[in-house]
Amino acid sequence: MKKIAILGSTGSIGTQTLEVVRENRDIEVTALAAGSNIDLLEKQIREFSPCLAAVWEEEKAAELKSRVRDLDTKVVSGMDGLIQVSTEEKADILVTAIVGMIGIRPTMEAIRAGKDIALANKETLVTAGHLIMPLAKERGVSILPVDSEHSAIFQSLQGGQERSLKKILLTASGGPFRGRKREELKDVQVEDALKHPNWEMGRKITIDSSTMVNKGLEVIEAKWLFGVDVDQIQVVVQPQSVVHSMVEYEDGAVIAQLGTPDMKLPIQYALYYPRRRYLPGERLDFWSIGKLDFERPDTDTFQALELAYRAGRAGGSLPTVFNAANEMAVAKFLDRKIRYLEITDLIGECMERHVNIPSPSLDEILDTEAGVYEYINSRLGRR
Repeated sequence: MKKIAILGSTGSIGTQTLEVVRENRDIEVTALAAGSNIDLLEKQIREFSPCLAAVWEEEKAAELKSRVRDLDTKVVSGMDGLIQVSTEEKADILVTAIVGMIGIRPTMEAIRAGKDIALANKETLVTAGHLIMPLAKERGVSILPVDSEHSAIFQSLQGGQERSLKKILLTASGGPFRGRKREELKDVQVEDALKHPNWEMGRKITIDSSTMVNKGLEVIEAKWLFGVDVDQIQVVVQPQSVVHSMVEYEDGAVIAQLGTPDMKLPIQYALYYPRRRYLPGERLDFWSIGKLDFERPDTDTFQALELAYRAGRAGGSLPTVFNAANEMAVAKFLDRKIRYLEITDLIGECMERHVNIPSPSLDEILDTEAGVYEYINSRLGRR
């Protein structure tokens, strides 16, 4: 019986992880953590009977505790609560599906506790990859990618030829605005940016996909996951979202992983690695697909991708600035306080004014994040 804990159980990846649990009878959920959606978390607790549940907000945690007082589930809150979930004694693997840099500390504590990590939290490696990967190696812990693209790369490397890897071909759908020019995006509204053509995701990551920030974050994450330079990672737009990513070996051979756009596949692969097992769902029909398209990304329009490469090459604290500025800017856009194109403009502005810290500690990473938030709030005033 495999035992798992989930950070972010009420979000998109968290709920799909629990769908995988439902479809298999040999996974036990020992701990769950959520932000504030205690209605859904209560349903999950009653269905999966974890011994521990965490809610970020203390008041919400108190309310949930009252609601589930008829059960044996202990309810905790705050960062201490997240860490308790991430280090829950019986869990073999931690699914980090929480959004944002809030996931860094619980992930590091889980690694120290010897838990394997099913990683769906990009920010952890983007901002702290230089801390996470050596720690995982030291503790003998596996970091198993859950993002569809990184899972595809991971699967394509299973021949054991990592030393022969020449290049990673990281695919992107192009998002809802593929083919448009920057001038055409000046009046984009929240509802427009949330209409992804292929994937169903949370609001923040859907906006990130539309700006190609998400792909930029994935470039930096892939650098750490697979031990390559960012310039060995080439972004390729694949509009049908059938080719999830590819690797090119030094002899010119290209190995790709293809599939339907269903996040349950990479989730299940991470949970059961190295075994594969049956997963219900739609299968690729190549006769229906007919053809696959590949395009060069338009970095004149989607400037965030070039900013991500710049941050990835520089390393240090600059990726934290890229990530934190985007988080704040997307939140402002979703609240209709800034215009769509200001998201990328704010990222570039914050990166320009930052003095890079070559090898930041965790405290310096978090201080950098706080400084970016403070600057953007000050810059925008009452907006």
